[in-house]
Amino acid sequence: MQYAIRNLKLLGIGLLFTGKEKIEETVAELIKKGEISEPEGKALVAELVAKSKAATKEMREWIGKVMSEVYDKLRTPMKKEIAVLTKRIEKLEKAGARKSVKSPKKIARSPRKPRK
Repeated sequence: MQYAIRNLKLLGIGLLFTGKEKIEETVAELIKKGEISEPEGKALVAELVAKSKAATKEMREWIGKVMSEVYDKLRTPMKKEIAVLTKRIEKLEKAGARKSVKSPKKIARSPRKPRK
């Protein structure tokens, strides 16, 4: 009996992130082996599916929270850097507008001598 309880605990942990089909398959195997009865199997499937859905929801919420925190931490320095670079670009544009940039003069080249 302890072996079956241990297996059920491990099954519950392992199947939290598994789909309903896999849960039903695994419980059917336990019923076939005689480790649990059919009514217990149905109850177990319902319980594991509910736990799986709850765990998936919790995991999504946790991932969303972590990603939001990471995004906020990354976004703040980026805003500051963008502001600094924008000011620098504006300053360079003003300095460039004051100086008239002349295009380089074309250098007259002597014609090449044909090779022999």
